[in-house]
Amino acid sequence: MTYGRLFETGKQELEAAGVSEAALDARLLLEFVCGTKRHDLLAHGDRPVERAQEERYRELVKQRAARTPLQHITGTQEFMGLDFRVGPEALIPRQDTEILVEEVLRELHDGFRILDLCTGTGCILLSLLHYSNDCAGVGTDLSARALELARENARALGEENAVFVEGDLFEKVEGKFEMIVSNPPYIRTDVIDTLEEEVRLHEPRMALDGGGDGLFFYREIIQKSRDYLCGGGRLYLEIGYDQKEAVTGLMREAGFAEVTAVCDYAGKDRVVYGTLCSL
Repeated sequence: MTYGRLFETGKQELEAAGVSEAALDARLLLEFVCGTKRHDLLAHGDRPVERAQEERYRELVKQRAARTPLQHITGTQEFMGLDFRVGPEALIPRQDTEILVEEVLRELHDGFRILDLCTGTGCILLSLLHYSNDCAGVGTDLSARALELARENARALGEENAVFVEGDLFEKVEGKFEMIVSNPPYIRTDVIDTLEEEVRLHEPRMALDGGGDGLFFYREIIQKSRDYLCGGGRLYLEIGYDQKEAVTGLMREAGFAEVTAVCDYAGKDRVVYGTLCSL
């Protein structure tokens, strides 16, 4: 079968299964199997595909049609222009979270120490270290399996100044930091079972569940971060689209100044940050 025809077959199968971005996923899976690039679909659509590659492609399309996330099939996800190893052990990095990284980078100076809570794949911390100079960071997570991914990503990116610690938020953290960042679980418990299959069946529930009102981790992080931030240090949090008022209120009550909310590219509230008043 030709490259172009195989793509059409995969796209049609994903469309029939109700996959929202069927054409994109069909193309990405074909590129993954054949080791090709985007332009090859147009330039080499008539090129024959090896039988083994065709069989492999059909197998992966079936997995995607069954709602296995594309990133779990390929094992990678691009984030901030970097490739990260991903898997069911940790939340898949999403483009929305790049807003958090970009906001931190605006104020990140050489030599700063960064604490990344609920680090997962380590994508936030490792991106910050990659795009800065002489910074160091600690990433914490309750999942030992997620931390294995984070360490693997650190090795692949050559980021030797990242240390990953297994523990509940600040449980095993020592010292002070100029920046604390987190994309914590923030989905209300009663909402999780209504999420799309790719999320509720394949993402780790502990990375999603923010408690009855979705604010459990914000309360914990905001209150305890005061003991780990340098005077004048900043706390950055990713939030859900409807959590701006609640999280900014919690930060102001905890003594943070210059509390600011930032929208993502879709115009939805995505990041809240504030400065700890000097002690």
